[in-house]
Amino acid sequence: MQYELRTQVIEPQRKTFDHLVARYGDRPASRYEEGSIDIQAKENFHYRPLWDPGHDLYDEDFSVLRLSDPYSFTDPRQFYYAPYVTSRAAMSDAFGATLTYLESRGLLERLPDRWRDLLAQLVIPLRHYESGAQLISTAAARFGFGTTITQCAAYAAFDRIGNAQLISRLGIALDGGTAGLLEDAKTSWLEDAALQGLRKHVEQTIVEKDWALSLVALDVTDQLLYRILFVHLDDAALTGGAPAYSLAAQHLTEWFKDQRRWLDALYKAWTADPELGAANAEILERTVADAVDRTVTALRPLAARADALVGAGAEAALEAVAAEVRAAHSTPKEV
Repeated sequence: MQYELRTQVIEPQRKTFDHLVARYGDRPASRYEEGSIDIQAKENFHYRPLWDPGHDLYDEDFSVLRLSDPYSFTDPRQFYYAPYVTSRAAMSDAFGATLTYLESRGLLERLPDRWRDLLAQLVIPLRHYESGAQLISTAAARFGFGTTITQCAAYAAFDRIGNAQLISRLGIALDGGTAGLLEDAKTSWLEDAALQGLRKHVEQTIVEKDWALSLVALDVTDQLLYRILFVHLDDAALTGGAPAYSLAAQHLTEWFKDQRRWLDALYKAWTADPELGAANAEILERTVADAVDRTVTALRPLAARADALVGAGAEAALEAVAAEVRAAHSTPKEV
């Protein structure tokens, strides 16, 4: 008996879920839309949290920055679990390949002493900064409202653990395969005067109850810190005989560019909201200005240490970047 294999097309009875049809019309939805849009829990809560009886378990009022429609914001990267994991696996593999290259060519051993000291004193301790950033992002994932927002925050929290691991791997490689530098980095994070302003700033941001304000403060800190250490000093490393620093820094720079994509989209959604945009813009301008002031104060000792080590003009760059960040969120004043 012979059997013939045939392709049979079965037309689905429906193109997508009813709530997506109501929002977008009767069309096939992307996997991102099906896993992200209109699935925020809003009702059937049995109790209010004992630690905050003034709010529901999931409540828009956990932040003063709100959207009249939380799903007016969507992740420009269209990340749901599968593409997120694929993207981050590729990032991890790329850093692993760079680290292997650095070790195989002895580039870390050949770093000038001043650049090795910069890594040991200022960069490796940032594994603890990333740990603090992970807590801030996790709080945004828990207390934010709207799945498109909270899943971005959750992915950012996982990213922060990845960044801490990346920095730790760099520290181990720099130390010849041992963890001594990581122990020293912990002591530096707790005691080194150049880092205490940043540590205090991170801890104050962690305890901010408004998840969106803490997320904005973290983003401002990232913008200043990453652009000083991994952009400005990257340029200096290329001309200062420290290509190993540049090769390692590029991975954190690329991650930061990706992080900025969803945050910039969120800022735009907040300020463009037809009902709440004006209020959001005012709050955002005030929050960014305050965060810039606090971050500059926190980072001045770090920038001064970088200048003392490699003389790359980090302090001047810090002030310039701070002015750019402040101006990007300033509303033109009427004359």
